[in-house]
Amino acid sequence: MCEDSRVIIFLVTVLLRWCATYHPYSGQGKPPMFGDYEAQRHWQEVTFNLPYQEWYTNSSNNDLQYWGLDYPPLTAYHSLLLGYAANKANPDYVKLGDSRGFESDGHKLFMRLSVIIADILIYMPAMFWFVSKLQITASEKVNDSDSNIFALKKRDFILISILIYPGLILIDHGHFQYNCVSLGLFVAAVTAILQRKLLVSSCFFTLALNYKQMELYHSLPFFIYILSSNIVYKKQSLTIQFRKLVFVALVVLITFAVIWSPFLLSIEVFFNVIDRLFPLARGLFEDKVANFWCTVNVLYKLRDTFSNLTLAKICLVATLVSVLPSNLDLFRKPTNEKFILSLINTSLAFFLFSYQVHEKSILLVGVPVLLYTHEDPLGCFWFSIISNFSMLPLYAKDQLLVAYVAITTFYILSFYSIEEDPFKNVNWNRLAIRLFYASMVGMLFLTLGMFCLKPPKRYPDLFPVLISLYSFEHFFLFFIYFHFKQFTSDTSNNKIKSM
Repeated sequence: MCEDSRVIIFLVTVLLRWCATYHPYSGQGKPPMFGDYEAQRHWQEVTFNLPYQEWYTNSSNNDLQYWGLDYPPLTAYHSLLLGYAANKANPDYVKLGDSRGFESDGHKLFMRLSVIIADILIYMPAMFWFVSKLQITASEKVNDSDSNIFALKKRDFILISILIYPGLILIDHGHFQYNCVSLGLFVAAVTAILQRKLLVSSCFFTLALNYKQMELYHSLPFFIYILSSNIVYKKQSLTIQFRKLVFVALVVLITFAVIWSPFLLSIEVFFNVIDRLFPLARGLFEDKVANFWCTVNVLYKLRDTFSNLTLAKICLVATLVSVLPSNLDLFRKPTNEKFILSLINTSLAFFLFSYQVHEKSILLVGVPVLLYTHEDPLGCFWFSIISNFSMLPLYAKDQLLVAYVAITTFYILSFYSIEEDPFKNVNWNRLAIRLFYASMVGMLFLTLGMFCLKPPKRYPDLFPVLISLYSFEHFFLFFIYFHFKQFTSDTSNNKIKSM
C-alpha cells in the first residue's frame, strides 16, 4: 500500500465522516433526557467534577436515572480526558448541574471533533494495519498492477470498502457515540493475534473490553484461538506451552488491575460499578431490536409471562448453546479464517439470543464481517447493508434520513465500482443472486413505507416492527450461512500473514 494511496483513502474516509456531522444527533432539542449525545456530554461533566468514587454511585450530584455512567472504567477515563478538554474550550460545557442538556453550535463542533479524532487515532489505524497484513493471491496481484486514476490497488479498494461502512459512520458521527474506540482496539487485537503477537493482542482486547463490556461478544473466540492454536496443538514442550499461557494471563490481569485499581480500594465502590455494567432491571430489550426475543415477543409477550431474572437465565442458556458449534469447530481446527468466522458467528449468536441487546450492538457483528470482506465480498456487503438498514428506526428518531440515504448510496455505488463483477468470487447460483436483489428491493420498499406512508392508529410502530422482523430473518439466515462457511473452510487457509 503506497503512501499516496493511503493519503487519498484517509482524506476520502475522513471527509465522509465529516459530512455526517452536519446532520442532527441523538436527542437534539428533545428534553428532558435529550439522547446519547447528552449522555456522552454528561459523563464528561460527572467525571470532570466528581471524585472517581462517585462516578458510578447515585447521589445528589450524580442522578443515575439521568444518563448514569454504565460503561467500564476506560470509558470513564476517556470521558474525563474529554472533560478537561471541554473545560478548556468552554467551562459551561461541563459545569456541574447547570450544563444539563447544554446545546450550542460550538459544543456540537467540539463533540463532533472528539469522535473524529478518536476514529483517526484508533479505528482507522487499526483497519490500515489489518488490511496491510492481508495476503494477495496471484490473480489479485495482476489487478494490483492495473493502472487507474488514483493509482489505487486491490488492497486499497478493500480498505475503502471497510472504512466507508455506513453503520459505524452513522452511529458514531451521526447518532453520536464512540464505538470507534472499542472496535478499533478489537481490530488491533485481531490483527496482532493473527500475527502470533499474543501478548500485544491480549492487551488490546482487554482494553477494548474495559471500554465497552459488549466486547464480551468477541471474548470466547479469542480464548479458544489462543488455547488451541498456540498451546494445545503446538509441538512444544509442556513447559513452553504453560509459560505462554501464564504470560497471556499476566498481561490480561495486569491490564485489568491498572484500569480498575481506583475502584478496587472499596468493595462498595467496586460493586456499584458492577451493578451499573450489568443491569438486569432494564428488561429483556428496550427498542425494536432485530433479534430472536423481540421477534418472538411480537406474537407472544415474553415480558408479561416471565420475570427479568428468568428471562436472563433463558437468554444465558440460549446464547451458550448457540455459540458452542462455532467455538468447538475453532478449537478442533484453529486457522486464521475460522477465527474470523468464529468471531462473526459468536457475536451474531450474542446479538440474536443474549439479554438486553441494543439495535446498535449489530456493529459488534458488522465489524468482524468487514474483516472477512476479502474472502466473501458479496456476502459481507449484503450483511453490511442489512445491518445498517436494521438501525433505520433509530436514524429516523435522530432525523438522519438524508445522511442514511446519502452514505448508504455512496457505499453501494463504491462497492459496485470496486467489484466489477461482485458475483464472480463466490459460488452464488442464480437463486441466491435473485434473493440478493429481492432483499435489496424489500429494504427499499420498507424504507419508502416508513417515511412516505402513515401507519394505522392501531399500530403506530408498524414499520419499525416490520424492519425489525425483516432484518431478523436476514440475520438468522446469515447465522446459518457463516456457520456453513466456517465448517467448510479450508483448514490450510490463512489469508493473514503470520509473523
